[in-house]
Amino acid sequence: MNKPFTSKRTSKWISDLVTYILLIAGAAIMTLPFLWMVSTSFKLPANQYSKVIIPNPATLNNFRELFSVQINFPQLFYNSFLISFLVTVGQLLTCSMAAFVFAAVRFRFRNLLFILLLITLMIPTQVTLIPNFILFKYLHLIGTKLPLILPAFWGGAFGTFLLRQYFLTIPRDFLDAARVDGASLVQIYWRIYLPLAKPALAALAIFSFYGAWNDLLHPLVYLPSVPNTTLTVGLAFFQQQMVQGGKFTVLMAGALISILPLVLVFFFAQKQFIEGIALSGLKR
Repeated sequence: MNKPFTSKRTSKWISDLVTYILLIAGAAIMTLPFLWMVSTSFKLPANQYSKVIIPNPATLNNFRELFSVQINFPQLFYNSFLISFLVTVGQLLTCSMAAFVFAAVRFRFRNLLFILLLITLMIPTQVTLIPNFILFKYLHLIGTKLPLILPAFWGGAFGTFLLRQYFLTIPRDFLDAARVDGASLVQIYWRIYLPLAKPALAALAIFSFYGAWNDLLHPLVYLPSVPNTTLTVGLAFFQQQMVQGGKFTVLMAGALISILPLVLVFFFAQKQFIEGIALSGLKR
């Protein structure tokens, strides 16, 4: 009598087992390159091509040599962190404002303007690169960090869409009650919507910081000189030197340090990140 139930339970157990095996295999495939990079960064140059994951002997000379090269690694790291931080602040501020207007404020042609904003997502970044370069050249900003920072304070379609979807999940009764109490739209935005949208803000912050930190094209165009450029451009030039010298261990040490901020940001905000992504599409 319990045979159908037992059969269904067995099939579910087999399905879960296959799913977990596939997930573990996928995780292993994605983790192995990272482990190889970490391992190589602690190896001696003579052992850089060995297949051993745990280096024996392990050394820190690669990191010492990294900070003694001519590219001024600490300065490049600081430049990347400063630009990424300001870009993140700019995106959180402007995108949250625009998202609040599209989600909470009712005005004519609101949906049409939002659709036009989403259409800009289909425009490749390379298409706007030359017009922006001409604009910043006219303003005499080429060679400074401002061309990399200012566009973040102009808003963004992706960030506005992400936060707008999350703002729509907030009950409108909060806004109506605040309006009855005499609160302005700025007060409602700052004291009600922003505190309730911490998961979505964390998700956008990770996306913005990740994109600015890994950006190679724009720093290469606006900041081509190595002392004043970002870490990605510096590592690109540094890669040519290390490949010619055959020192992949030092290059892996630089790559390891370059991704540590991204790992730390995601590690401390992963709960809010996952929650913000999961809840941003609940309501249209």
